[in-house]
Amino acid sequence: MKWNIIQKWFPEKKLIIPESMHDVISSGAAIFVGLLAGFIILLISNASQAVYAFETILISGFSTMNDLGQVLYFATPIILTGLSVGFAARTGLFNIGAAGQFIVGAYAAVLVGIRCDFIPGHLLWITALLAALIAGALWGAIPGIFKALFNVNEVIACIMTNYIGMYLVNYLVTQTVYDSMKNQSMRVMDNANLPKMGMDKIFRDGFIVSSVNSGIIIAVVIAILIYVILEKTYFGYELKACGFNRDAARYAGINEKRSIILSMTIAGSLAGLGGALLFLSGSGINITVVDMLAQEGFNGIPVALLGLNNPVGIIFSGLFIAYLNVGGFNMQLYNFVPQIIEIIIAVIIYFSAFALLVKGFIISLLKRKRGEL
Repeated sequence: MKWNIIQKWFPEKKLIIPESMHDVISSGAAIFVGLLAGFIILLISNASQAVYAFETILISGFSTMNDLGQVLYFATPIILTGLSVGFAARTGLFNIGAAGQFIVGAYAAVLVGIRCDFIPGHLLWITALLAALIAGALWGAIPGIFKALFNVNEVIACIMTNYIGMYLVNYLVTQTVYDSMKNQSMRVMDNANLPKMGMDKIFRDGFIVSSVNSGIIIAVVIAILIYVILEKTYFGYELKACGFNRDAARYAGINEKRSIILSMTIAGSLAGLGGALLFLSGSGINITVVDMLAQEGFNGIPVALLGLNNPVGIIFSGLFIAYLNVGGFNMQLYNFVPQIIEIIIAVIIYFSAFALLVKGFIISLLKRKRGEL
Protein backbone atom coordinates (compact mmCIF):
# COMPACT_ATOMS: atom_id res chain seq x y z
CA MET A 1 0.00 0.00 0.00
CA LYS A 2 2.75 2.46 0.97
CA TRP A 3 4.62 1.69 -2.24
CA ASN A 4 1.48 2.34 -4.33
CA ILE A 5 0.88 5.71 -2.61
CA ILE A 6 4.44 6.81 -3.36
CA GLN A 7 4.07 5.79 -7.00
CA LYS A 8 0.75 7.63 -7.19
CA TRP A 9 2.22 10.86 -5.80
CA PHE A 10 5.40 10.65 -7.87
CA PRO A 11 4.47 8.64 -11.00
CA GLU A 12 7.47 9.87 -12.96
CA LYS A 13 9.99 8.82 -10.30
CA LYS A 14 11.21 5.47 -9.08
CA LEU A 15 12.09 4.79 -5.49
CA ILE A 16 15.79 4.04 -5.58
CA ILE A 17 17.72 2.76 -2.60
CA PRO A 18 21.43 3.63 -2.86
CA GLU A 19 23.88 0.79 -3.42
CA SER A 20 25.48 1.52 -0.05
CA MET A 21 22.14 0.85 1.67
CA HIS A 22 21.98 -2.54 -0.03
CA ASP A 23 25.28 -3.35 1.70
CA VAL A 24 24.03 -2.19 5.09
CA ILE A 25 20.75 -4.12 4.79
CA SER A 26 22.44 -7.35 3.66
CA SER A 27 25.08 -7.24 6.42
CA GLY A 28 22.43 -6.38 9.00
CA ALA A 29 20.31 -9.31 7.90
CA ALA A 30 23.29 -11.66 8.17
CA ILE A 31 24.01 -10.42 11.70
CA PHE A 32 20.37 -10.86 12.72
CA VAL A 33 20.22 -14.43 11.41
CA GLY A 34 23.50 -15.28 13.10
CA LEU A 35 22.37 -13.89 16.47
CA LEU A 36 19.08 -15.74 16.16
CA ALA A 37 20.92 -19.00 15.54
CA GLY A 38 23.12 -18.29 18.55
CA PHE A 39 20.09 -17.72 20.76
CA ILE A 40 18.60 -21.04 19.63
CA ILE A 41 21.82 -22.82 20.59
CA LEU A 42 21.67 -21.18 24.01
CA LEU A 43 18.07 -22.34 24.49
CA ILE A 44 18.98 -25.90 23.60
CA SER A 45 21.98 -25.84 25.90
CA ASN A 46 20.40 -24.25 28.98
CA ALA A 47 16.96 -22.72 28.53
CA SER A 48 16.74 -21.28 32.06
CA GLN A 49 19.81 -19.07 31.57
CA ALA A 50 19.58 -18.50 27.82
CA VAL A 51 17.92 -15.08 27.95
CA TYR A 52 20.39 -13.70 30.51
CA ALA A 53 23.35 -15.09 28.60
CA PHE A 54 22.08 -13.67 25.31
CA GLU A 55 21.55 -10.30 26.97
CA THR A 56 25.17 -10.46 28.13
CA ILE A 57 26.32 -10.96 24.55
CA LEU A 58 24.35 -7.93 23.41
CA ILE A 59 25.28 -5.43 26.12
CA SER A 60 28.37 -6.54 28.02
CA GLY A 61 30.78 -4.95 25.55
CA PHE A 62 29.46 -1.58 26.72
CA SER A 63 28.86 -2.51 30.35
CA THR A 64 32.14 -1.00 31.61
CA MET A 65 34.90 1.14 30.15
CA ASN A 66 37.26 -1.79 30.64
CA ASP A 67 35.06 -4.04 28.49
CA LEU A 68 34.81 -1.35 25.84
CA GLY A 69 38.59 -1.06 25.85
CA GLN A 70 38.90 -4.81 25.39
CA VAL A 71 36.58 -4.61 22.39
CA LEU A 72 38.93 -2.08 20.80
CA TYR A 73 41.94 -4.22 21.72
CA PHE A 74 40.54 -7.42 20.18
CA ALA A 75 39.37 -5.51 17.10
CA THR A 76 42.80 -4.07 16.26
CA PRO A 77 44.53 -7.11 14.67
CA ILE A 78 41.43 -8.48 12.93
CA ILE A 79 40.71 -5.11 11.32
CA LEU A 80 44.16 -5.32 9.70
CA THR A 81 43.77 -8.94 8.60
CA GLY A 82 40.26 -8.09 7.38
CA LEU A 83 41.74 -5.25 5.34
CA SER A 84 44.31 -7.69 3.96
CA VAL A 85 41.65 -10.11 2.76
CA GLY A 86 39.30 -7.35 1.63
CA PHE A 87 41.96 -5.45 -0.34
CA ALA A 88 42.94 -8.57 -2.26
CA ALA A 89 39.28 -9.39 -2.90
CA ARG A 90 38.66 -5.95 -4.40
CA THR A 91 41.42 -6.70 -6.88
CA GLY A 92 40.06 -10.12 -7.82
CA LEU A 93 42.28 -12.24 -5.55
CA PHE A 94 41.53 -14.42 -2.54
CA ASN A 95 44.21 -13.88 0.10
CA ILE A 96 43.78 -16.90 2.36
CA GLY A 97 47.42 -16.50 3.38
CA ALA A 98 46.83 -13.76 5.96
CA ALA A 99 47.66 -16.18 8.80
CA GLY A 100 51.18 -16.77 7.49
CA GLN A 101 51.73 -13.10 6.67
CA PHE A 102 50.44 -12.19 10.13
CA ILE A 103 52.91 -14.40 12.03
CA VAL A 104 55.86 -13.50 9.78
CA GLY A 105 55.19 -9.81 10.38
CA ALA A 106 54.75 -10.47 14.10
CA TYR A 107 58.14 -12.21 14.27
CA ALA A 108 59.89 -9.33 12.50
CA ALA A 109 58.37 -6.85 14.96
CA VAL A 110 59.26 -8.97 18.00
CA LEU A 111 62.82 -9.51 16.75
CA VAL A 112 63.35 -5.77 16.40
CA GLY A 113 61.68 -5.15 19.76
CA ILE A 114 64.07 -7.54 21.53
CA ARG A 115 67.38 -7.27 19.68
CA CYS A 116 67.51 -3.66 18.48
CA ASP A 117 68.14 -2.08 21.88
CA PHE A 118 70.39 0.52 20.22
CA ILE A 119 67.32 2.26 18.72
CA PRO A 120 66.24 4.99 21.15
CA GLY A 121 62.82 5.88 22.54
CA HIS A 122 59.74 5.84 20.34
CA LEU A 123 61.82 5.07 17.27
CA LEU A 124 61.97 1.45 18.41
CA TRP A 125 58.26 0.65 18.12
CA ILE A 126 58.04 2.63 14.87
CA THR A 127 60.95 0.61 13.46
CA ALA A 128 59.32 -2.61 14.65
CA LEU A 129 56.09 -1.73 12.84
CA LEU A 130 58.00 -0.94 9.66
CA ALA A 131 59.86 -4.26 9.91
CA ALA A 132 56.55 -6.12 10.28
CA LEU A 133 55.08 -4.27 7.32
CA ILE A 134 58.06 -5.14 5.11
CA ALA A 135 58.19 -8.78 6.25
CA GLY A 136 54.46 -9.26 5.66
CA ALA A 137 54.76 -7.59 2.25
CA LEU A 138 57.58 -9.90 1.18
CA TRP A 139 55.66 -12.96 2.37
CA GLY A 140 52.51 -11.81 0.60
CA ALA A 141 54.44 -11.17 -2.61
CA ILE A 142 55.35 -14.86 -2.91
CA PRO A 143 51.86 -16.13 -3.91
CA GLY A 144 51.47 -12.96 -6.00
CA ILE A 145 54.58 -13.80 -7.99
CA PHE A 146 53.49 -17.40 -8.46
CA LYS A 147 50.07 -16.21 -9.62
CA ALA A 148 51.36 -13.56 -12.00
CA LEU A 149 54.32 -15.38 -13.55
CA PHE A 150 53.35 -19.07 -13.35
CA ASN A 151 49.53 -18.88 -13.15
CA VAL A 152 49.51 -20.80 -9.85
CA ASN A 153 46.18 -20.38 -8.07
CA GLU A 154 46.72 -17.91 -5.22
CA VAL A 155 44.65 -20.02 -2.80
CA ILE A 156 47.01 -22.98 -3.18
CA ALA A 157 50.10 -20.78 -2.95
CA CYS A 158 48.72 -18.98 0.12
CA ILE A 159 47.93 -22.23 1.94
CA MET A 160 51.49 -23.42 1.37
CA THR A 161 53.02 -20.13 2.53
CA ASN A 162 50.81 -20.25 5.63
CA TYR A 163 52.40 -23.46 6.85
CA ILE A 164 55.87 -22.55 5.66
CA GLY A 165 55.59 -19.25 7.51
CA MET A 166 54.36 -20.92 10.68
CA TYR A 167 57.18 -23.49 10.80
CA LEU A 168 59.77 -20.94 9.74
CA VAL A 169 58.77 -18.57 12.54
CA ASN A 170 58.79 -21.43 15.05
CA TYR A 171 62.35 -22.26 14.01
CA LEU A 172 63.53 -18.64 14.00
CA VAL A 173 62.02 -17.96 17.42
CA THR A 174 63.89 -20.93 18.94
CA GLN A 175 67.13 -19.76 17.32
CA THR A 176 66.95 -16.03 18.07
CA VAL A 177 64.48 -14.89 20.76
CA TYR A 178 63.51 -18.07 22.62
CA ASP A 179 62.41 -18.29 26.25
CA SER A 180 62.81 -22.02 26.90
CA MET A 181 61.05 -21.85 30.27
CA LYS A 182 57.79 -20.71 28.66
CA ASN A 183 58.18 -22.18 25.14
CA GLN A 184 57.64 -18.77 23.60
CA SER A 185 59.46 -15.67 22.47
CA MET A 186 61.08 -13.40 25.03
CA ARG A 187 59.47 -10.20 26.17
CA VAL A 188 60.10 -7.14 24.00
CA MET A 189 61.61 -4.02 25.53
CA ASP A 190 59.21 -1.56 27.08
CA ASN A 191 59.81 1.15 24.48
CA ALA A 192 59.02 -1.38 21.74
CA ASN A 193 55.42 -1.57 22.94
CA LEU A 194 52.86 0.73 21.36
CA PRO A 195 52.14 3.87 23.40
CA LYS A 196 48.88 3.95 25.33
CA MET A 197 48.20 7.61 24.45
CA GLY A 198 46.16 8.01 27.63
CA MET A 199 43.77 5.17 26.81
CA ASP A 200 44.78 3.30 29.96
CA LYS A 201 43.35 6.23 31.92
CA ILE A 202 40.04 6.14 30.04
CA PHE A 203 39.31 2.47 29.38
CA ARG A 204 39.56 1.04 32.87
CA ASP A 205 37.32 -0.15 35.69
CA GLY A 206 38.93 0.85 38.98
CA PHE A 207 42.24 -0.96 39.15
CA ILE A 208 41.40 -3.17 36.16
CA VAL A 209 42.97 -1.63 33.07
CA SER A 210 42.10 -2.75 29.55
CA SER A 211 44.78 -3.69 27.01
CA VAL A 212 43.74 -1.11 24.39
CA ASN A 213 46.46 1.13 23.00
CA SER A 214 47.25 3.33 20.02
CA GLY A 215 47.07 0.28 17.76
CA ILE A 216 43.35 0.86 17.22
CA ILE A 217 44.08 4.38 15.97
CA ILE A 218 46.70 3.02 13.59
CA ALA A 219 44.25 0.38 12.32
CA VAL A 220 41.53 2.97 11.62
CA VAL A 221 43.97 5.32 9.88
CA ILE A 222 45.27 2.46 7.70
CA ALA A 223 41.69 1.49 6.79
CA ILE A 224 40.91 5.05 5.69
CA LEU A 225 44.16 5.16 3.72
CA ILE A 226 43.27 1.92 1.93
CA TYR A 227 39.82 3.34 1.12
CA VAL A 228 41.41 6.43 -0.42
CA ILE A 229 43.85 4.32 -2.44
CA LEU A 230 41.11 2.08 -3.82
CA GLU A 231 38.47 4.72 -4.47
CA LYS A 232 40.32 7.97 -5.16
CA THR A 233 43.56 7.10 -6.94
CA TYR A 234 44.51 5.96 -10.43
CA PHE A 235 46.64 3.21 -8.88
CA GLY A 236 43.62 1.81 -7.04
CA TYR A 237 41.56 2.02 -10.22
CA GLU A 238 44.14 -0.08 -12.05
CA LEU A 239 44.13 -2.73 -9.33
CA LYS A 240 40.32 -2.93 -9.30
CA ALA A 241 40.17 -3.00 -13.08
CA CYS A 242 42.36 -6.10 -13.11
CA GLY A 243 40.03 -7.63 -10.52
CA PHE A 244 36.91 -6.96 -12.58
CA ASN A 245 38.28 -8.16 -15.93
CA ARG A 246 41.96 -8.89 -16.51
CA ASP A 247 41.58 -9.24 -20.27
CA ALA A 248 39.92 -5.83 -20.54
CA ALA A 249 42.50 -4.30 -18.21
CA ARG A 250 45.33 -5.71 -20.34
CA TYR A 251 43.65 -4.35 -23.48
CA ALA A 252 43.47 -0.92 -21.81
CA GLY A 253 47.23 -0.96 -21.27
CA ILE A 254 47.30 -1.95 -17.59
CA ASN A 255 50.16 -4.22 -16.55
CA GLU A 256 48.18 -7.20 -15.27
CA LYS A 257 51.10 -9.09 -13.74
CA ARG A 258 52.41 -6.03 -11.95
CA SER A 259 48.98 -5.36 -10.47
CA ILE A 260 48.63 -8.92 -9.16
CA ILE A 261 52.03 -8.84 -7.47
CA LEU A 262 51.45 -5.38 -5.97
CA SER A 263 47.99 -6.36 -4.73
CA MET A 264 49.26 -9.41 -2.85
CA THR A 265 52.27 -7.43 -1.57
CA ILE A 266 50.04 -4.74 -0.09
CA ALA A 267 47.67 -7.37 1.34
CA GLY A 268 50.63 -9.12 2.98
CA SER A 269 51.91 -5.88 4.47
CA LEU A 270 48.53 -5.22 6.08
CA ALA A 271 48.41 -8.68 7.68
CA GLY A 272 52.02 -8.37 8.84
CA LEU A 273 51.26 -5.02 10.43
CA GLY A 274 48.31 -6.63 12.21
CA GLY A 275 50.69 -9.15 13.76
CA ALA A 276 52.91 -6.37 15.02
CA LEU A 277 49.99 -4.47 16.56
CA LEU A 278 49.01 -7.57 18.52
CA PHE A 279 52.41 -8.62 19.84
CA LEU A 280 53.57 -5.08 20.58
CA SER A 281 50.41 -4.24 22.49
CA GLY A 282 52.05 -4.59 25.92
CA SER A 283 49.39 -7.08 27.02
CA GLY A 284 51.92 -9.74 27.95
CA ILE A 285 51.40 -12.12 25.02
CA ASN A 286 54.31 -13.55 23.06
CA ILE A 287 54.82 -15.79 20.04
CA THR A 288 54.25 -19.33 21.26
CA VAL A 289 56.12 -22.14 19.54
CA VAL A 290 53.20 -24.37 18.55
CA ASP A 291 52.13 -26.06 15.31
CA MET A 292 49.03 -23.92 14.93
CA LEU A 293 48.21 -21.20 12.42
CA ALA A 294 47.40 -17.74 13.76
CA GLN A 295 43.64 -17.54 14.30
CA GLU A 296 43.65 -13.78 13.68
CA GLY A 297 44.62 -14.44 10.08
CA PHE A 298 41.55 -16.58 9.44
CA ASN A 299 39.28 -14.24 11.41
CA GLY A 300 40.12 -11.63 8.80
CA ILE A 301 38.10 -13.61 6.24
CA PRO A 302 34.68 -13.26 7.95
CA VAL A 303 35.54 -9.67 8.95
CA ALA A 304 36.11 -8.84 5.27
CA LEU A 305 32.97 -10.72 4.21
CA LEU A 306 30.79 -8.99 6.78
CA GLY A 307 32.28 -5.63 5.79
CA LEU A 308 31.64 -6.52 2.12
CA ASN A 309 35.33 -5.87 1.39
CA ASN A 310 34.84 -2.16 2.00
CA PRO A 311 37.67 -0.72 4.15
CA VAL A 312 35.26 1.42 6.18
CA GLY A 313 32.84 -1.48 6.57
CA ILE A 314 35.72 -3.66 7.75
CA ILE A 315 36.34 -1.27 10.65
CA PHE A 316 32.80 -1.80 11.93
CA SER A 317 32.72 -5.53 11.22
CA GLY A 318 36.01 -5.95 13.10
CA LEU A 319 34.56 -4.08 16.06
CA PHE A 320 31.45 -6.25 15.91
CA ILE A 321 33.38 -9.53 15.94
CA ALA A 322 35.52 -8.23 18.82
CA TYR A 323 32.34 -7.19 20.65
CA LEU A 324 31.05 -10.75 20.36
CA ASN A 325 34.29 -12.11 21.79
CA VAL A 326 34.04 -9.89 24.87
CA GLY A 327 30.36 -10.76 25.31
CA GLY A 328 31.13 -14.45 24.93
CA PHE A 329 33.80 -14.28 27.61
CA ASN A 330 31.43 -12.57 30.08
CA MET A 331 28.71 -15.09 29.26
CA GLN A 332 30.60 -17.76 31.20
CA LEU A 333 29.15 -16.20 34.35
CA TYR A 334 25.95 -18.10 33.51
CA ASN A 335 27.72 -21.48 33.48
CA PHE A 336 27.94 -21.88 29.74
CA VAL A 337 31.03 -23.88 28.85
CA PRO A 338 33.60 -22.18 26.59
CA GLN A 339 32.81 -24.58 23.75
CA ILE A 340 29.25 -23.23 23.59
CA ILE A 341 30.61 -19.69 23.38
CA GLU A 342 32.90 -20.67 20.53
CA ILE A 343 30.03 -22.34 18.69
CA ILE A 344 27.87 -19.23 18.99
CA ILE A 345 30.61 -16.96 17.72
CA ALA A 346 31.41 -19.38 14.89
CA VAL A 347 27.76 -19.57 13.79
CA ILE A 348 27.50 -15.78 13.70
CA ILE A 349 30.76 -15.50 11.78
CA TYR A 350 29.80 -18.11 9.20
CA PHE A 351 26.36 -16.62 8.66
CA SER A 352 28.10 -13.36 7.83
CA ALA A 353 29.55 -15.11 4.78
CA PHE A 354 26.06 -15.04 3.29
CA ALA A 355 26.01 -11.23 3.29
CA LEU A 356 26.78 -11.08 -0.42
CA LEU A 357 24.03 -13.62 -1.16
CA VAL A 358 21.53 -11.58 0.87
CA LYS A 359 22.65 -8.44 -0.94
CA GLY A 360 21.96 -10.05 -4.31
CA PHE A 361 18.52 -11.18 -3.16
CA ILE A 362 17.63 -7.66 -1.93
CA ILE A 363 18.73 -6.06 -5.20
CA SER A 364 16.71 -8.61 -7.17
CA LEU A 365 13.64 -7.97 -5.00
CA LEU A 366 13.88 -4.19 -5.40
CA LYS A 367 14.28 -4.48 -9.15
CA ARG A 368 11.20 -6.70 -9.30
CA LYS A 369 9.27 -4.11 -7.29
CA ARG A 370 10.30 -1.41 -9.78
CA GLY A 371 9.34 -3.61 -12.72
CA GLU A 372 12.89 -3.93 -14.01
CA LEU A 373 12.75 -7.74 -14.04
